[in-house]
Amino acid sequence: MKFIADLHIHSKYSRATAKNSDIENIYKAAQIKGIQLVGTGDFTHPDWFLEIQEKLEPADNGLFKLKKEIEDTIKDDIPGPCRDDVRFILVTEISNIYKKEGRTRKNHNLVFMPGIEEAAEFRRRLDKIGNINSDGRPILGLDARDLLEISLEVADKSFLVPAHIWTPWFSVLGSKSGFDSIEECFGDLSSHIFALETGLSSDPAMNWRVSSLDKYALISNSDAHSPMKLGREANLFDTDLDYYSVLNALKENNNKTFTGTIEFYPEEGKYHYDGHRKCNICFKPEETKKYNGVCPVCEKPLTIGVLNRVYELSDREEGYLLEDAPSYESLIPIDEILSEVLKVGPKTKKVMAAHEKIVTTLGSEFSVLKDVPIEDIEKIGVPLFAEAISRMRKDRVLFSPGYDGEYGKVKLFTEEERKKLTPQKTLFKNSQQKENNGFTEKKVIKKKAKPKTEKPEIKIKTLKRPKKKNNQKQ
Repeated sequence: MKFIADLHIHSKYSRATAKNSDIENIYKAAQIKGIQLVGTGDFTHPDWFLEIQEKLEPADNGLFKLKKEIEDTIKDDIPGPCRDDVRFILVTEISNIYKKEGRTRKNHNLVFMPGIEEAAEFRRRLDKIGNINSDGRPILGLDARDLLEISLEVADKSFLVPAHIWTPWFSVLGSKSGFDSIEECFGDLSSHIFALETGLSSDPAMNWRVSSLDKYALISNSDAHSPMKLGREANLFDTDLDYYSVLNALKENNNKTFTGTIEFYPEEGKYHYDGHRKCNICFKPEETKKYNGVCPVCEKPLTIGVLNRVYELSDREEGYLLEDAPSYESLIPIDEILSEVLKVGPKTKKVMAAHEKIVTTLGSEFSVLKDVPIEDIEKIGVPLFAEAISRMRKDRVLFSPGYDGEYGKVKLFTEEERKKLTPQKTLFKNSQQKENNGFTEKKVIKKKAKPKTEKPEIKIKTLKRPKKKNNQKQ
């Protein structure tokens, strides 16, 4: 069975999250997005754990589903073409802050459990160590290696995935408080780590440059703090929809069962480039090197972003294509595309009305972004929307990169193009990189791994996407 999974989200009990991040709204949003498996998030929090038990019931082999009586009260809120089965997987994120090898380490880790009893025991163990009641993502003075040990003692079929591994401040490979390898962090238990979350500011191609990461499944998740942020990154599976099949697919890292990921454009992530937000300094790695890592405005150390950190640990050239790796594709959420083409904010009534019309007529967001024919999208009648989808599918995008906690911006049209464009005409005439009011045209490497029969080579493809390997169920 082909399905899409978003395995890292947060509830209303985590800091800086939406008040409507409850089970019902997550269930509805998953269907509108086209997601069949979604993480519960935050099961260590007592109130959220209670809500999970009250509203969900066991489904297939370690997964959970919404109780029928609750489902019946909200099913009419979901557009007909988007309706589908949704399963939940028990997962929580832990913030580990501790001293190791003379440095303060700050790592975020995802812990997955196969059942309620195991999750309850895990909560009891952590409750003896620190405060798990104040935040959905608790902060514990616990070595990440010891967190892994506790999870394995509670359930041998549990698994731990280091979260957003390149983020400067809170990740296993981050520039500010991380390590230079997974083994440095997890020591004698490193063999139990088999998957890594790449985070919004990197994509698989960036991670392929670091050969020590080849053995890990590279997963992508939304880390959503509100229901409609679900699916901004996600995973593609072709296996049975149950906990143990997902576990095995990630362990085996086989592109036949863990088939790929859906990605943010990494430039849109909050920590892609280096810089200082307060000083309005945004640097590429080579510019940072020129200034010796010091901000030219305030003369304090710059926040070193994901791209620079990947450069630091890489032992391969840019454009390296890993053999038999799962494929990936970068997408822009529909509300962001509508915001650009309608020239209004993404949360305005105009965008919400257009969004509702699109999913009610054409189906889930992922279906529209990935699969619905352009001619059908044109019939919706939203100006430039079909052309925008066409450009995104070809990676014809412009970006202004994120840095030091500031999200980057991705757009599909220049102002000149907006004025000249007709529905049948495309104005991207070449693939050369150019500056455009602070935006740079995106260069994309080939996203499909080399087959083993090919000779190893290093190659960059500009603005060209390979044919999709997956035709996912929506």
